[in-house]
Amino acid sequence: MASNPDTGIVRLASVAHPRANAKQLARELQPERDGSIDRLALALVYVVSMLGLVGFVAFGLHPERLAAAPRAVAVYGWMLLWAPRAQIIVAFGSLALLLTRHTGARWLPALGAVYLLSLLSELAGTTVGLPFGPYRYTDGLGAKWLGHVPVLIPLSWFFMALPSYAIARWRFPTSIAARVVAGSLVLLSWDLALDPAMSLVTNYWVWGVDGPYYGMPIINLVGWYVTGLALMIALGALRADRWIARLPLRWLVGFYGANLLLPIGMSAAAGLSGAIAATVAAMLLCWFVAGRLPAPNE
Repeated sequence: MASNPDTGIVRLASVAHPRANAKQLARELQPERDGSIDRLALALVYVVSMLGLVGFVAFGLHPERLAAAPRAVAVYGWMLLWAPRAQIIVAFGSLALLLTRHTGARWLPALGAVYLLSLLSELAGTTVGLPFGPYRYTDGLGAKWLGHVPVLIPLSWFFMALPSYAIARWRFPTSIAARVVAGSLVLLSWDLALDPAMSLVTNYWVWGVDGPYYGMPIINLVGWYVTGLALMIALGALRADRWIARLPLRWLVGFYGANLLLPIGMSAAAGLSGAIAATVAAMLLCWFVAGRLPAPNE
């Protein structure tokens, strides 16, 4: 049997310096990570988003179909109750799987920090009206912290803040300040379709004022950006760059798109052309900021 001289060198080095070379030897012998699991996790997020969108288009925009099929009323009511919760849970679960596979447990402090910061921001918004303006959550998203903020909401902040930061990190690898500013803009773009879809087309939260952007006050955009800045700063302070570098950027971009699909699809189906135009404009701005994405092997 032929021997591999490179392998022999690695083994001899590990004998001479066992502690210094143990990790190197493990990397040499570790098989290539199976990307099919990552792709399946991302595909699941798209499937859940598409199912929610199809249900909304089929019945949410055509309630007369429900009247013709009494059983469909119960099914659609169940879907309205559980579809948004399932979307958040599946999206977070898919991202958590990716993070665990590529970084182990290194992402958990970032989850804790982003969850806490976004929860505090949402609690301030739902109690004193800052930084988003006066609003309240209905019961559609499940159990709430202190009766105000659904437990699932900070998870959605995390799973959209992370790809936003990763995109900005790729574009600005050496400037933390530019990365924070750009990442907050990418995160804000999501809300331009999310808010009309979830507070006007449906009623998962309700505004206390009648704002100019589909019922949403302009201060909400300021609040989103300020909250985004806090989240990006937290990720930078926790040195999340070290483990984000291990993640496939194209997967994270696709994941951002999967979560944008449902609200932008609902806004389009409901004829909210302004929301579509605003989201596209914001995404184009992000495109010019972020530049061309690298090839898969870069």
